[in-house]
Amino acid sequence: MVSGAGRNDFQILVLSGPSGSGKTTVVDRLIAESSVPLVKAISATTRPQRKGEVDGVAYYFLTTEEFVQRRDRGEFLETAEVFGAGYWYGTLKSEIQRARDAHGWAFLEIDVQGALKVMEIYPEALTIFLKPPSLEVCEQRLRSRATDSEETIQRRLRKVHEELALADRYCYQVVNDDLDRTVEELKSIIEKYRADDARRGE
Repeated sequence: MVSGAGRNDFQILVLSGPSGSGKTTVVDRLIAESSVPLVKAISATTRPQRKGEVDGVAYYFLTTEEFVQRRDRGEFLETAEVFGAGYWYGTLKSEIQRARDAHGWAFLEIDVQGALKVMEIYPEALTIFLKPPSLEVCEQRLRSRATDSEETIQRRLRKVHEELALADRYCYQVVNDDLDRTVEELKSIIEKYRADDARRGE
């Protein structure tokens, strides 16, 4: 249970998965279909804003100076420099409160490094690791994007191995081998977790 909230009223849901695991599509489906209202935490980043992205919707776009200042003030739940690109990403603590105010669960789609930090702060968070059906499929998905250099693809694949080695730190592991089945399994996990929380809180 998250401090200050009834077990069946509020929870933190963390979903992680390596590049190529199909997270983005799964997350969109889950938010649309879950019987539990999920409020996706908006990450903050120092990377440049891309065409079509809206500040406060896609990300909170911060300068490196702003990011560091807010981190030093303790405003972040977790931060990480992603793929050694020099850009920082993080989850603001205010996003947890935003979800609570919206009467939904805070839904954090973050990498393993950030997830482990959240587990330390909120040990009762519901954590799920989304696995690709195989490393070969993962690599195929990465290459099909046709946006990354070979060096970037190899770096991402090394990170995939590192993240898979930590999958057992999560409450659940789900293999994304079929989108519909994966979404149904995730919905069942969330519903069961809420029901178990309600029984424990009686």
